Amino acid sequence: MSPTDDTDVLEALASLPTVAHPTASPDGDEVALYYDATGRNELHVLDVETGELTQWSDGEVPRNARWFPKWGADGDRVFFHRDEDGDEQNDIYAIDRDGTVEPVVEMDGQCMLTSVAADGSRIVFGSSRDGQMNVYARDLATGETTKLTDYERAVWGAHCSPDGERIAYATNETDDFDNQDAYVADADGSNPRNLELGEVGAECGPAGWGPDGRRLLVSDNTPDLGRVGVYDLDADSVTWLGDGEYDEDAVAFVDDGRVLASRDREAVTVPVVYDLESGEGRELDLPEGVASTGWTYTSADLGDGRVLVEHTTPTRRTELLAYDLDSDSHEALLEADHGPFEPDDFADAEYVTVESDGVPDTEQAAVEHDPYDELEIGALLYDSGERPSPLIVNPHGGPMARDAKRFDLYTQVLAMRGYSVLQVNYRGSTGRGREFKERLLDDWGGAEQGDVATAAEAVVEERDWIDDGRVVVFGGSYGGYSAYWQAVQYPDLYDAAVAWIGISDLEDMYENTMPHFRTELMEKYLGTPDENPELYAERSPVTHVENVDSPLLVVHGVNDRRVPVSQARIVREALDDAGYEEGVTPEASREGGGAVEGANGDFEYVELGEEGHASSDQEQKLRLFRLLDGFLDRRIGAPAAAEADD
Repeated sequence: MSPTDDTDVLEALASLPTVAHPTASPDGDEVALYYDATGRNELHVLDVETGELTQWSDGEVPRNARWFPKWGADGDRVFFHRDEDGDEQNDIYAIDRDGTVEPVVEMDGQCMLTSVAADGSRIVFGSSRDGQMNVYARDLATGETTKLTDYERAVWGAHCSPDGERIAYATNETDDFDNQDAYVADADGSNPRNLELGEVGAECGPAGWGPDGRRLLVSDNTPDLGRVGVYDLDADSVTWLGDGEYDEDAVAFVDDGRVLASRDREAVTVPVVYDLESGEGRELDLPEGVASTGWTYTSADLGDGRVLVEHTTPTRRTELLAYDLDSDSHEALLEADHGPFEPDDFADAEYVTVESDGVPDTEQAAVEHDPYDELEIGALLYDSGERPSPLIVNPHGGPMARDAKRFDLYTQVLAMRGYSVLQVNYRGSTGRGREFKERLLDDWGGAEQGDVATAAEAVVEERDWIDDGRVVVFGGSYGGYSAYWQAVQYPDLYDAAVAWIGISDLEDMYENTMPHFRTELMEKYLGTPDENPELYAERSPVTHVENVDSPLLVVHGVNDRRVPVSQARIVREALDDAGYEEGVTPEASREGGGAVEGANGDFEYVELGEEGHASSDQEQKLRLFRLLDGFLDRRIGAPAAAEADD
């Protein structure tokens, strides 16, 4: 049942308990996870047999559940990543069953734990301590830290072999920024060897070792769509699995004879299990939505052929399942919690497609383009039920990401307030192979933004229940860049814009983001500012700020290290210089309180304290929900919100 009229719907939505990063213990009897039923993110451990959920931490873990926990080899403690108010400059800590917390690695830069040796003697982790992200090892007995790799480009996914004698990882030593190769080295980082599994320009990397330590599970996108392979180190040969019909990524070995993969098709993600003897694979028998058996740094192995699965749909929140691969049956370990709501209270997602050449019909205001290749672009449309309905165009972040049929809390907040939502998987998104993803290379701020606008135009034209006088663009991170860019490139299309933790000035972003984002994102897509100064300037929204023609809300966390807060401050200064009037945002809104009545100037600006690149903390989510809700209500009107608060 929905909350009553006198209940704060935004608070009820922000308070829905969230499960994050479940990972199985070494013996498969327990699952460590983040859970915030208390109102704060805490580390919990789930007993697989009894279903009992035990809270281990009491405020020691980060409020933000962005980074995953990982079990120690003995199964008696769990490692986690601790930052400072969301700044992502993670150190590595450990907590045991008694709640005792101790620091394990405290270093400058960002640390990311990737592997725990099977004998428990050491951990392997990535760190940007010396600038670029490289691999380090920490001897847990002596406390000694050793740097294992020293590459100019970022190193990802370092995995210890079962016998502890080797590590596998991915990096790029070529001149092609699109390239990534799988490597194997001795445990101390010596004798590194590029396995040369894919062509130059493709992305290949390890997902984990086989139980015997002689095989390595890898992903590669040489043929366009991602494929999964098993590399035999003794024979120096690889066996590729699947028929290449869908984009797939390797996940993990189940046992000696089976491996798990993740398959994307349209807006659905489903696990696949491959039999290594026959080479045949099958999808797990689950309802349509997004299902995951973890990722390369977590474990889904529950033993006896059972695996841990996270499952969600647009109207159902995440539940944890134990899936039996032999019987194709499953049982709930932790059921979805919808609080005072029912699944039917939430808006479902309709998968729609549009043909786009990257040049929408709307008048262009900033950068002119000739038509690109015409492509079919997929999108998700959430109907709020309001008539007529305002439309929120919500481009995803990344850009190496995609929107899929999962429960999206931000979407449901908007839908419950009467706004329909459109999410566009523009060219450059994942899930459709290497060629589709690489169409964004050297064209950041080009055709992908035209895809977003084209999809918005098509939906407004084809759905007569959408109010074409109340169309808003809202996005975070790269979606925040999109919000800025849509506002300056296609101002006639939108009646308001919200840029949250967005990129506004590409050169400043290059100079001030973390080193691995500089090389793996900026240089990959744009080159360097020295190489392409005109492109950096032309594709920066701040360059065209005079084109802003509708109310703009700028929101940014002060501790953001991915997209530094300087990005928001640059926009604010440019708007001031261009003669736009800044509204006086009430102190209540700055502290997460309610919105005020009436319009506030040409743009509104809010910096969020104790927050970095977004937050999963309930109080901080609620703060953003109220800021967003108040801005939309003031600027375009929100009948559903007004009725709910009467």
